[in-house]
Amino acid sequence: MPPRLRLQTRNLRICIQQRQLPIQQCFYASLATAIRPTPPIDQTIYSMPPTARFPHKQPPSHKPPEIRKSQLHRQYQSVLKSSPLILLFQHNNLRAVEWMAIRRELASALRKVDADRAAAGHTEMYADAIKIQIIQTGIFASALRVVEFYHPEEHPEPPKQHPSDPATVSSALIPNTKPTPDDPRFTHGLSRRAHEATSKKKLVLDPLLCGPLALVTFPAVSPQHLKAVLSILSSSKEFPAPKRKVQPSYHEGPVQAGIQKLMLLGARVDGKVFDQEGIKWVGGITGGIDGLRAQLVALLQGAGAGVTNTLESAGRSLYFTMEGRKSMLEDVQKGENGEKEEKADMAEKRAE
Repeated sequence: MPPRLRLQTRNLRICIQQRQLPIQQCFYASLATAIRPTPPIDQTIYSMPPTARFPHKQPPSHKPPEIRKSQLHRQYQSVLKSSPLILLFQHNNLRAVEWMAIRRELASALRKVDADRAAAGHTEMYADAIKIQIIQTGIFASALRVVEFYHPEEHPEPPKQHPSDPATVSSALIPNTKPTPDDPRFTHGLSRRAHEATSKKKLVLDPLLCGPLALVTFPAVSPQHLKAVLSILSSSKEFPAPKRKVQPSYHEGPVQAGIQKLMLLGARVDGKVFDQEGIKWVGGITGGIDGLRAQLVALLQGAGAGVTNTLESAGRSLYFTMEGRKSMLEDVQKGENGEKEEKADMAEKRAE
């Protein structure tokens, strides 16, 4: 069956109505307008650049991005980058009821801290952003290595174009040239380049990253909120637990049973590892960040006063030395003048 040609019947009808051209000429004129024009000569010689295989928002990763491990790896990287203060707890067979009771008491204590800060005129509230969550230890360790040791932004010559862009292909003369997951221009946290750069690195937290772990993440380093968390999850003499009259729900069975199964291991504060003594020091800062700033200002003022006294001491000692020498010379001069006057008086008396 011959192919069907779609003719512009409107032009044909106009030609027939006006009777300016024969029907055959009108037919061939409509057929010419329906035929596609000839492409440029460059398109007939060279092939077009290949279409990008990977979209910009989904670059290829070392492992399939749709599996749960990759999603957890990306999530842990985000948590580590956005949480300057992280507490590590080891949990041992906590039930769902115990987790629910602990999260309830923790949220209640943090809201009280926010209420006190709001009464004092502060605007930063962190109660809703502080979370406790269970982690997969191995995946978290891998994400921590990527965050600690992989810094693609420090590369001396970062790529100007994304490898998924067809314009990054070296030439249109090379057909079927497409970026692969091994392309070094992929520098995201799940890339193969990041995996190869951090797979053999060792962390300071490696001795603690074993067994079942839970994290308490803070969006900012707030000693007041840290003190409240420690009083709920790891009470001690420095951070006593709330009394029964103040918070009776804290002393319920599920809460106490769950807290006994938690053990504080350490913390990560601004990229540095802290033990329990360091955590207690951070949580024991009086007045929170404002108190720490006041202590720093007082320390700087004291240091400035000490430097000023040190610089002035040399000039002051020189001044006192010169003044003492001056007074001594004046006394000597006065003694000589006195002797001369006595001799003159004795000479006058003898003359008389």
